[in-house]
Amino acid sequence: METRARYVQMGAFTLVVIAAGFAFVYWLNSAGGLAQRDTYKIVFDAPVSGLLRGSAVLFNGMRVGEVTQLTLDAKNPKRVVATIGLERGTPVRADTVAGMDFQGLTGSPVIALVGGASNDPLIGKDRQSPTLVADPASSQSMSQAARDALRRFDGLLADNMQPMKSMIMNLEKFAVALGRNSDRLDGIVAGIERMTGGAAAKAKVAIYDLAVPQAPALAGKAQGIQLIVPDPSALSALDNERIQIVGAAGGLSALPDVQWADALSKLVQVKIIRSFEDTAAFAGVSRPLEGFQSDFQLLLDIRKFQAVQGDSGRVSEVEIAAKIADGKGRIGATKVFRARQAITATDAAGAVSALDAAFASAAQEIVAWTVDSVVELSTPPPTPLSPGSPKKGRG
Repeated sequence: METRARYVQMGAFTLVVIAAGFAFVYWLNSAGGLAQRDTYKIVFDAPVSGLLRGSAVLFNGMRVGEVTQLTLDAKNPKRVVATIGLERGTPVRADTVAGMDFQGLTGSPVIALVGGASNDPLIGKDRQSPTLVADPASSQSMSQAARDALRRFDGLLADNMQPMKSMIMNLEKFAVALGRNSDRLDGIVAGIERMTGGAAAKAKVAIYDLAVPQAPALAGKAQGIQLIVPDPSALSALDNERIQIVGAAGGLSALPDVQWADALSKLVQVKIIRSFEDTAAFAGVSRPLEGFQSDFQLLLDIRKFQAVQGDSGRVSEVEIAAKIADGKGRIGATKVFRARQAITATDAAGAVSALDAAFASAAQEIVAWTVDSVVELSTPPPTPLSPGSPKKGRG
């Protein structure tokens, strides 16, 4: 019984080995190097650096075979002939484009085939080892392409050497000038912050407004007349929110940590319009508005609106020039109004209070003068005597 069992085991092992051998041969025949392939030749007219036997062959991006042989053309040493084996059924046609491509991070070279038109005949059935001619540009190696790119870049640098040199020298000059004036940068930045209001976040700024001047009541004196007060003109040093002060040497600066509630020209315009409205002298007073018809315009020019530090102490000065123009733009009256007020307190609030008082004095005169001038300009001149009228003579 033991002898028979040993024979059974040996027979089973032999059958397994034979079956494995058949399976291996079947694998080689169906998926390995022994599978039936179609053979093609591809002619390259340029170097094929990196291409080796066993390199992959791709058809529209799919692997369909590999390189089986690389040879040089004896008649033309510049040519390289690559023999490739492709899977049966690969649709290689007369217009199939052949070339080289590079795959992966290492840039491994492969032969790339791109399919042609579907109505062209296949070229693998009518002759042995059909030949395709590769695109000359596609066989250029990566190193050659890199060398050509570097050569073009070097030519670009050579053509623009002088402009680049000038640019570098200008940058060096700018850096030297910037370093020489680095101690002034902090002051420039601080000045920009003060001018744009950016410093308000760092320091608490006190905001002041002007009071409406109390002009005498002149109700109905210019009855039926419409008056417009356009934006007053002023230099940029005055037409902002800063409260100006003139030093003993004549330099103009701004009081720190204080400002007007709006640009000075806007404040003057609004306060004078409200003063006119309080007098009730005109039928209507307004800023220039679309569709608003006016009989006269009051044109204002702010020349001075500042605190002055003089030898005898500090005073506030307000100087405003006024012009009255009719509906045709002709100037009918002109006058300059000046007012001064002593500054008794030493703080910013004292300077603002004196400026407010000086403005009130000048504005009251402007309102009264404007009403009288408009009434005079709107009054028609006396009718001249006709030629037949009797003339008064000496008795």
